[in-house]
Amino acid sequence: MIVYEFKLKGKYKQYQAIDEAIRTSQFIQNKCLRYWMDNPDIKVDKYALNKYCAVLAAEFPFANELNSMARQSAAERSWSAIARFYHNCKKRIKGKKGFPTFKKNCRSVEYKSSGWKLSETRKAITFSDQKGIGTLKLKGTYDLNCYDIKQIKRVRLVRRADGYYAQFVISVDVKIETQPTNQAVGIDLGLKYFIADSQGHVESSPQFYRRAEKQLNRANRKKSKKFSRERKKAKVKQSNNYHKARNRYARKHLRVSRQRKEYCKRLAYSVIQSNDLVGYEDLNVKGLVRNRHLAKSISDAGWYTFRSWLEYFGHKYGKVTVAVPPHNTSQKCSSCGEKVKKSLSTRTHVCPYCGYVEDRDINAAINILKLGLSTVGHTGTYATGDLPSWAVGASLLSNGESVNVESPRL
Repeated sequence: MIVYEFKLKGKYKQYQAIDEAIRTSQFIQNKCLRYWMDNPDIKVDKYALNKYCAVLAAEFPFANELNSMARQSAAERSWSAIARFYHNCKKRIKGKKGFPTFKKNCRSVEYKSSGWKLSETRKAITFSDQKGIGTLKLKGTYDLNCYDIKQIKRVRLVRRADGYYAQFVISVDVKIETQPTNQAVGIDLGLKYFIADSQGHVESSPQFYRRAEKQLNRANRKKSKKFSRERKKAKVKQSNNYHKARNRYARKHLRVSRQRKEYCKRLAYSVIQSNDLVGYEDLNVKGLVRNRHLAKSISDAGWYTFRSWLEYFGHKYGKVTVAVPPHNTSQKCSSCGEKVKKSLSTRTHVCPYCGYVEDRDINAAINILKLGLSTVGHTGTYATGDLPSWAVGASLLSNGESVNVESPRL
């Protein structure tokens, strides 16, 4: 599966129609979740929620205006959250099990194989349901003429701070044969260096959020000055100036996230093209950001984004990517194997047993490579046993993002 994204060009009324379709999809999603909560005695599964969509369409005229398969897609989102909750309960995962919650601000609506039609040139798309979206122009560098219409499995409309986008999920084999490089590398992710590999190469952390923090804070203050508490108490919509300032602030955040994503994508592509096997840490980023002293720096680094692209490009180009446990990779000596305890402030590894001296991150990268080489022959490519992150592209993320929207240059 690959995902192609285009920016949509249309009139203001068409954008309003897209917003109405998104609100309807959110309404159906929440209604399906409520139906599951209110009926604990009967079996409510994916098919029962799909049938419930027809009941909602008959009861609410605005729900009937949305395409039937778009209604089913909204129900599938609810079932995805319910199934994840059941899975966590069966696995007895520690802490919260992720009980499904109602959505308040959805940003996308998803169509399946009906409700839309591409033009002959495939530079425009027409939506035929009763929401009144009509024909929208597609602005982008991809060429949909290379694929059959039957290969397009889903179309999603996404609202972002800088406009509206269309994402096409295309069923196609993304694997590409490449010449082996006979190289293997271990990668240590850090804050001082974004990555340090076992060959001694380091890549500095770009810190996109830190660089833009002053502008973001300034835009946030301007937004706050235009916020009216009296309007909120009276439950009246905020002024147009407030919404303009809010949009400017959101666009600045969007720019930072795009910079981070593009950086991680190109770095992962370079690593995969240069090596046949890549070992990296299986970090629990969600748990690491609970550290209030390092949360901002960890979030700014984008470790999970880098891992997602690394796994995707590894699958695409037939390279082996191995996630290894990160325990003691920084403390263990890569030369003699003895454990040398160090604090986070100690950046140089000095082994008192064998006298080996190396940068802390490079020493950890060598240990990661050794673990990767010892793991790959026994448990397969993914040491954790989970699906790789690139597999998420088969069904788009609920926030409108896609992990494998490729750049034309790659």
